[in-house]
Amino acid sequence: MNNSTFFPYSLPSLSGIVLDAISVVLILFISLIFAKVATIYTQRSLKEKMEKEHLNILNKTIYYGIITLSILLFIFPILKIEASSLLVAGGVVGIVIGFASQSIVGNLISGIFLMIERPVKIGDQINIEGNYGFVEDINLVSTIMRTYDGLYIRVPNETVFTTNIVNFVANSARRFEYNVGVRYDDDADKAIAIIEDLIEAQPLALKNPVPQVFVHELADNAVTILVRIWCPPTEWYSVKMEMLWNIKKTLEENEIEIAFPQRTVWFANELSLKTKDENIK
Repeated sequence: MNNSTFFPYSLPSLSGIVLDAISVVLILFISLIFAKVATIYTQRSLKEKMEKEHLNILNKTIYYGIITLSILLFIFPILKIEASSLLVAGGVVGIVIGFASQSIVGNLISGIFLMIERPVKIGDQINIEGNYGFVEDINLVSTIMRTYDGLYIRVPNETVFTTNIVNFVANSARRFEYNVGVRYDDDADKAIAIIEDLIEAQPLALKNPVPQVFVHELADNAVTILVRIWCPPTEWYSVKMEMLWNIKKTLEENEIEIAFPQRTVWFANELSLKTKDENIK
């Protein structure tokens, strides 16, 4: 009996299936290599002409675009898949996946808006929901952060887009301030002059905006001098630490001490004895 009676349609031979599989693997491999070479060439050619964030977006578009085109133009014909049939099937599958992955779609849309609005850039120091650190990468669905402790944090883009973002380096200057309390016996004008000289000698302290040093409060135990200094945001932390130590050390060298809380304590027994002695006299 002829086998065609049971199998009216011709089945692909085993060798044909193996050949197709090898072809698909080779095309994917070559596509990945070509996409990687294209992104490296783009990176080297445009790194001096484009901002880093825009260049990263362009590289990702080129990389995934090449792979997608390779699948559509070469792999689908080998697998005998028609794009029109995929559109119909993809529509049905898309509806199902859409309900199951609303958060992913929301993160994707938020990522697109973040790339357009650009409230943060790679390398910025930011605070998102109490997470402090540097922006390492901005992907389509998530933003990667590295905290000051060196921890890796992946924040969904929907959270980034709908949350208040504190960007510490977005502006060209950032301010820090101290409350320096000196004793009432010390010369406050001299203390202010010393602090102003220290600010003038600090090369990273900005002249504009103008720094401020003035008596802010006459507290219980000290004359409080408020010190406000502006510096580049990338140097904010190091300048703040250095200036605080220099102010303390230089004031002490000039015999101006930092005030500390003091209390006068009267003991009941001593007070009663003094009262009796005064009465006797």
